[in-house]
Amino acid sequence: EVQLVESGGGLVQAGGSLNLSCAASGFTFDDYAIGWFRQAPGKEREGVLCISSSEGSVYYTNSVKGRFTISSDNAKNTVFLQMNSLKPEDTAVYYCAALVVCGYSGTYYPIGNDAWGQGTQVTVSS
Repeated sequence: EVQLVESGGGLVQAGGSLNLSCAASGFTFDDYAIGWFRQAPGKEREGVLCISSSEGSVYYTNSVKGRFTISSDNAKNTVFLQMNSLKPEDTAVYYCAALVVCGYSGTYYPIGNDAWGQGTQVTVSS
C-alpha cells in the first residue's frame, strides 16, 4: 500500500522559514518521483517542486524559485521542502505525491489513486 505522510507545516510570519517532510512507503522510492503541491482556499491545486533521481529538481512554478528547495534522503524514503522567505501568498495546504516522473508543470502522473498524502497546513501571516 502506497503511503505518504507530510509533516512540518505551521504558522509563520512573513519572511520566515519552514521545512516540510514527506515520508513515503509502499513502493520502491528510488524508482519514482516525489512532487510537492499546494492548494490555497478557493484556488486550484498548484504544482510547486518535484525531485527524482533521473530528473533532479524540477520547479513547477516560478513563484518559489530562489526561495524553496527540494531534497531527498533516499535512505529514509523522505523528501523535504525547504521554504525560505515565506510570503502570505504561500499560505496553502501542502501535499506530496508519488509520481511516475516529475515531467512538466500542469501534467502530472501519480503512481496510483493512493499516491497523495493527507496534506499539511502552511499559514504565513503578514
